[in-house]
Amino acid sequence: MKEHILEMEKYAIENNVPIIEKKSIAFIMRYIKDHNVKSVLEIGSAIGYSAILMASSDKDVVVTTIERDETRYMECLKNVKKCGLEKKINVVYQDALELNLSEELRYDLIFIDAAKGQYTKFFEKYKNFLNPGGVIITDNLKFHGYVGESSKLDKGNLKSLVEKIEGYIAFLKNNEEFDTVFKDIGDGLSISTWKKDEK
Repeated sequence: MKEHILEMEKYAIENNVPIIEKKSIAFIMRYIKDHNVKSVLEIGSAIGYSAILMASSDKDVVVTTIERDETRYMECLKNVKKCGLEKKINVVYQDALELNLSEELRYDLIFIDAAKGQYTKFFEKYKNFLNPGGVIITDNLKFHGYVGESSKLDKGNLKSLVEKIEGYIAFLKNNEEFDTVFKDIGDGLSISTWKKDEK
């Protein structure tokens, strides 16, 4: 398993595939164990790095992960098989904003690590698939130190993207359905806990 993780890290560097920072995934793996998380929905599989680590963090946890890029999807499937986790990880090939999940599905944890400009849309679409008291964790909220500095950036794609992430942070802070804490771990994480106690 460790050997496969190292292979994935090497592949990510060589092929310029963004994967979660080690401190961030270590925090999430610990969260899964400490909070008895059994079901995870991940938006943005990439090559399966975070899904594999989340699935291996506890013997009872099952992960569904969604990826829209075909090359990354195929790489993710290959890596899941290499690690022998086909029964614990379900990889879905589709754009997460177009996917229609069964209304009965519920998850203890939803992890958002896909197109940063769409974070608010992902949150709004998938929050109803949480179990009561479930959490939504979002990665890359510092975005390499650019977040909070958008006023200093020249107009363009980077400025627009940073402004969208800043807008998402404001959305989380003002969202009365969730209690959100922000962690200065890795590239910045948010943990949003649904206040609803029961369905």
